[in-house]
Amino acid sequence: MNAIVEFPLINHDAIRKQAEQVSIPPAVTPAERERLFAQIKQLLQEQNAVLVAHYYTDADLQILAEETGGFVSDSLDMARFGHEHPAQTLVVAGVRFMGETAKILNPEKRILMPTLEAECSLDLSCPEKEFIQFCDEHPDHTVVVYANTSAAVKARADWVVTSSIAVKVATHLAEKGEKILWAPDKYLGGYIQNITGADMILWPGSCVVHERFKAEELKQLRKKHKAAMVLVHPESPADIIAQADLVGSTTQLIKAVTETDAQEFIVATDNGIFHKMKQAAPDKILLEAPNAGIGATCHSCAHCPWMAMNSLYNLAETLQQGINEIHVDLEIGKKAMIPLQRMLDFAARQ
Repeated sequence: MNAIVEFPLINHDAIRKQAEQVSIPPAVTPAERERLFAQIKQLLQEQNAVLVAHYYTDADLQILAEETGGFVSDSLDMARFGHEHPAQTLVVAGVRFMGETAKILNPEKRILMPTLEAECSLDLSCPEKEFIQFCDEHPDHTVVVYANTSAAVKARADWVVTSSIAVKVATHLAEKGEKILWAPDKYLGGYIQNITGADMILWPGSCVVHERFKAEELKQLRKKHKAAMVLVHPESPADIIAQADLVGSTTQLIKAVTETDAQEFIVATDNGIFHKMKQAAPDKILLEAPNAGIGATCHSCAHCPWMAMNSLYNLAETLQQGINEIHVDLEIGKKAMIPLQRMLDFAARQ
């Protein structure tokens, strides 16, 4: 079984419109960049703070994180790095659920973000009240949620998974005969179900970036670049995944660029990842998978607007003023840690 349950209370058009109306900070001049780098480095040192940045954030934030002893990765590894690092303040450049995940794993630390307004369409499409009610209506299902969810949704789950381990967890549960209630990404859920054959009910969420990749335009691009390896994140629609040479998490896609013999790649995920790919393999050719139709002025605009809200400007302001701190209710945090720890323990056994 693979049923996508539609909820009239989830207004996907409203979420997409909210994404389109995001206010993105202006680009910095070279002089401003130099000034802000110096200022932020000093503030991080003075406040015993470390910066972690997601692969999809602006290249300057990724560079700054690495230059100051921080870390660039996916959301879970960002939080785990913060847990292992001695700094008492963890600054998370990303979207809100990433800050919450960091707080769940590091309740004793101060967690700051450049902005608290950076949302995630997957998180927004899975509101706590409706999700908990739906779970209660399916008590015979094991609840598995993607990392791109709020602390409250995680707290209702049996498992929290990342895209890199989701298939392994679903296989494990299917072998035990367990039925799965999956949330929030219907495309990632469908991919997992197709690979594992697990009995799954899928929540109908989607990512505003990945859902826009266009299958026909991708076919045309592949014809022009026959030697290119197609790399696809599993949050993408099935007709995009079907054209992939490799489907994987952000970290897995970066590894493919560095470890395979291919010299050219078509990449279907947020183009923020290109900074790390180019850094790791500067001689390789990277092409964005198209996410706009034929005749569109933007051939591929695959970048999360909420990720783009993170900037050197608001990072400096956050550290100067001590604002944009993430708080997670203590009891919710404890409950959310249970499915997170279950995944971490499972991963350690692999």
